Amino acid sequence: MKISFQKLAKISLVLVYLVIVAGAVVRMTGSGMGCPDWPKCFGYYIPPTDEQTLLWEANREFKKGQVIIKNESLLVSNADFVSDKTFNSTNWEPYTKHDYAIFNVWHTWIEYVNRLIGALAGLATLFLAVFSFKFWKQRKRIVLFSWLIVFAMGFQAWLGATVVYSVLEPVKITLHMVMALVIVAMLIYLVYLTKEVERKYQLTKSLQYLIGFALLFTLVQVVLGTQVRQFVDEQIDLVGEDMKSLWLNDPTLQFYVHRSFSILVFALNVYLWMIFRKNRYETSKMNWVMAIIGLEILTGIAMYYIDFPFGSQPAHLVLASILFGIQFSLVLEAISRRTTLKTS
Repeated sequence: MKISFQKLAKISLVLVYLVIVAGAVVRMTGSGMGCPDWPKCFGYYIPPTDEQTLLWEANREFKKGQVIIKNESLLVSNADFVSDKTFNSTNWEPYTKHDYAIFNVWHTWIEYVNRLIGALAGLATLFLAVFSFKFWKQRKRIVLFSWLIVFAMGFQAWLGATVVYSVLEPVKITLHMVMALVIVAMLIYLVYLTKEVERKYQLTKSLQYLIGFALLFTLVQVVLGTQVRQFVDEQIDLVGEDMKSLWLNDPTLQFYVHRSFSILVFALNVYLWMIFRKNRYETSKMNWVMAIIGLEILTGIAMYYIDFPFGSQPAHLVLASILFGIQFSLVLEAISRRTTLKTS
């Protein structure tokens, strides 16, 4: 029973990571407003593939809630009707959430796929929560935590809607990203609760604290990175998507803090890796941590010195989320290996 539940939890975790990947692609391609409404897309459950669908036409059947673009504004039909030969404004209401009214088929479908993956991840966590009731008599914590994840996914969906309604306000995007990492941590903890941890060795309290600080530093670095991304987005609006060499021209203080802080992140994790090797602890996760940090540094260098080569931005974000997940797993393992030994 535990093995099956654990596999489902891992599947849910993979799907949440796929949502993060899809979200990174959305940001890379500038597709965040590809669907200007939520949860539908231009009023459709399956979005249009051409702009003609979103234009008013005479003698055409419209359904309630359907969206059209007219005079560079979004209008929503207030009932089911067949249009006359002339436009009748009484059949339409202005879309009041925002004034963004642009259709780009690629942006629309990239954002739509992102939402589909998010819905699939939500269903997976709901199924996981229902399945968790089998543990009610044995370990109620598993059941309660499983349902907490479902509510967290619902809150994340609401955050996604606020991102759209705010026309991609940077603060809301940052909250959306941080919440995704919280869900990743919750799923990893759920996997941890349903497996037997092998205590081959014990860690000192000071080493446990260092592992926790490494996780905290990564989270801080992610938040700083979102601030840098905010500056880049503002530059794109000013100079255009083709002028990549100007995106980080005269950057803000956050950029230099983000770049300098990466040195501290690297140094702390090198120190941890050396302690693990010196004491002959299991180093597989620490090896992954060091490899991912190396790739993070390389993608960061590429963005600054090679003018944002294709895929460097989403890779940088996805690698950071994977790094966070591995480090959180290390924290859980460290907590399970308590000892009163002196610092190694």
